[in-house]
Amino acid sequence: MTESVLTCLDMEGVLVPEIWIAVAEGMGVSELKVTTRDIPDYDDLMKRRLKILADRGIRLTDIQRVVAGMEPLDGAAEFLAWLRKRCQVIILSDTYYEFIGPLMKQLDYPTIFCHSLEVDHSGFVRNYHLRQRDQKRHAVTSFKNLEFRVLAVGDSYNDISMLKEAHAGVLFRPPDSICGEFPLFPVTRSYAELKEQLGRAGNLLP
Repeated sequence: MTESVLTCLDMEGVLVPEIWIAVAEGMGVSELKVTTRDIPDYDDLMKRRLKILADRGIRLTDIQRVVAGMEPLDGAAEFLAWLRKRCQVIILSDTYYEFIGPLMKQLDYPTIFCHSLEVDHSGFVRNYHLRQRDQKRHAVTSFKNLEFRVLAVGDSYNDISMLKEAHAGVLFRPPDSICGEFPLFPVTRSYAELKEQLGRAGNLLP
């Protein structure tokens, strides 16, 4: 293991499918398909989601049932195992601890920093609580202060500040709009390409 290198990965879109899209499709609520790939302001996005959940009478348990039936992206578990053998890895995600247990189990319980939900006595999601605003960037800054060489991988608007702060940032299967707005980041479309980029940026073993 190269101890001085730490890789920060986004979760949704990089290791697992988008949870909110899966919920939208599983429950027939197309309005929930909007993600951080579409709306840069996370607070606006979450307020929109919470209103939809309330209007549709969707409880946390309904979302959890959908997540329980999800699987990581094809090849994600193998990629993550490859990476964890070569450097330290932390997942920085804007998802919620209340959602992600089944997916973390399938990925062999990697370390993840994400947020939490406020749920009322009837099981409805009433609010969300960020670990810290712009937590991904702040985490990368802290890791750099601990003398790590930090690599970062993401796919959405909410990953951009993390990618900019890292010593090396890589986009993984981003939408064309993000590629066009942020041409400074290399774009990868497969885990093989991602391994190559990270290996080069972090001087990781093949």
